[in-house]
Amino acid sequence: MKINLITLGCPKNVVDSEHLLAQFERNNISIDFDNDNSDAKIVIINTCGFIHDAKEQSIQTILQFVQAKQNGEIEKLFVIGCLSQRYKEYLQKDIPEVDEYFGVKNLNGILKSLQMEYFAEAENERFLTTPSHYAYLKIAEGCNRLCAFCAIPQIRGEYISTPIETLVVESQRLARKGVKELILVAQDLSFYGFDLYKKFALVDLVSQLSEIEGIEWIRLHYAYPHPFPAEIIELMKNNRKICRYLDIPFQHISDSMLKKMRRGYTKEQTFQLIESLRREIPEITLRTTLLVGYPDETKEDFEELKSFVTEMRFERLGVFVYSHEEDTFSHQNFADNIPSRTKKNRYDSIMKLQQKISLELNKEKIGKTLKCLVDGKDEKYFIARSEFDSPDVDQQIFICAEKNEIEIGKFYNVEITAAQEYDLFGKIV
Repeated sequence: MKINLITLGCPKNVVDSEHLLAQFERNNISIDFDNDNSDAKIVIINTCGFIHDAKEQSIQTILQFVQAKQNGEIEKLFVIGCLSQRYKEYLQKDIPEVDEYFGVKNLNGILKSLQMEYFAEAENERFLTTPSHYAYLKIAEGCNRLCAFCAIPQIRGEYISTPIETLVVESQRLARKGVKELILVAQDLSFYGFDLYKKFALVDLVSQLSEIEGIEWIRLHYAYPHPFPAEIIELMKNNRKICRYLDIPFQHISDSMLKKMRRGYTKEQTFQLIESLRREIPEITLRTTLLVGYPDETKEDFEELKSFVTEMRFERLGVFVYSHEEDTFSHQNFADNIPSRTKKNRYDSIMKLQQKISLELNKEKIGKTLKCLVDGKDEKYFIARSEFDSPDVDQQIFICAEKNEIEIGKFYNVEITAAQEYDLFGKIV
């Protein structure tokens, strides 16, 4: 038996797939991962169901493999993950060619359907699908926030932290496999531990992870802005294993929009947090995401958001266009009243502004030397990242392959020699 597992969506889905693949490996199953040219006769698609574009990609991928099944290229097709958790009944009716649909917490179900054994002792094992020198570490499941636009609590349920000791054991196992960088992910890092320890325990977790031999970088993704665990600032400041990097989604800055989105904090609190982070850690890179086109977003709201981007000069920034998602507070209480063209124009405007900021910030790095981790190689360049860049979502540093003999998965000091809007070029020093 050979299985091709296709994973769509965020790094949290990647981790779920890697746990499933570890079970397949225990069952002595041959594995392909995200291989469109696989000869596997069984295909499993781990879907995303977060926003409209992600749902469309999931559905198109399902239909692609339905066609492959009808053509006799594959024999069995299974769908798991967020989309099937959220829309299982509709999918069963509209795409009956799929053999079975499973949600996000049914590992035993998919194994049983494939007539495989579930190995409880392998619960925290991973079959890494990332390059062997970095791995995502999902520290919690679900979310307790009440953001008006988000369907994650309905899909993933309430916040459940993974105990510190479990995460330490998992990370030690990853380190023994050669992982040098841990990228902590959850729907909300800031809330970590409160359900288990009655206090925010992110600092306790990160402190223990930093003691693991072989782990050199720890990166934090998806920290909710308020209440923010302020102790993490001091830890990041004093512990060189913690990347001077923080992914913190602010979504908007207008108080009227923040209130309507039910974010639970104000413009003033946002500015205070950013000021504190940059005062205590001057070299920190902040990544944020913004949401445009939310119901009733006025021209004044949007101009305030643009001013925020101009003033804050975020090192990394992404923009989402509002998606009117079923079963969310926004869908139930507000009309999706911003025209699609206006949403797109606002998206383009922010991204154009950020492009200019990113180029200016990158040019300031020319002549500086950065510690970099080499991720891979193409025909002309080795491809690396500094501590200020996360894989897949941030910029890369290109090092001429002809002039350098370096190894993938190792650290090097790189002098930056040239800059573009979203990429850097350098040489080994």
